[in-house]
Amino acid sequence: MTRATLLWSLFAVQALCSVYFLLDIVLDFWPNSSFFLAESDLVELLVTVALIGGLAFTTFELRSMLNRQSKLEDQMKVASGAFGEVLEARFQSWSLTQAERDVAILAIKGFAIAEIAKIRDTKQGTIKAQCASIYRKAGVSGRLQLLSLFVDDLLADNLVATPTHQAREMDVS
Repeated sequence: MTRATLLWSLFAVQALCSVYFLLDIVLDFWPNSSFFLAESDLVELLVTVALIGGLAFTTFELRSMLNRQSKLEDQMKVASGAFGEVLEARFQSWSLTQAERDVAILAIKGFAIAEIAKIRDTKQGTIKAQCASIYRKAGVSGRLQLLSLFVDDLLADNLVATPTHQAREMDVS
């Protein structure tokens, strides 16, 4: 059973339990009403146990989701810092000028030639020439290949060490 199926099943059980208790309350105020399940202490006990179990499981799932979210946020911080380091290292190895670095960053961010020219307050021809120089120095044919160099670098590294990975590193040291 998948986690989603389990959570939806738990939701359905909790909804049924809530309906049972609402029905029980309504029947308590309804004159001369009798519903055999509403009078059963055993049914009320089972419904209460189901709700408490659902509450416990929901608490566990919430903690688990918050931990996963925290780990993902940590990975994003590391990836962001690592991406900056990867950019700088590549730019140095390609011997890009400062202007080429600025254009390369804007190109990687997805800005069009016209937008880069406007941001840098220069002509589109200049930006095209700088892009051509960047691609030549990087050994790629265009923007997508340039971007893929950085993505490949980031995906090749384990940016956030897992506890097992950290333990192995400590054993080696």
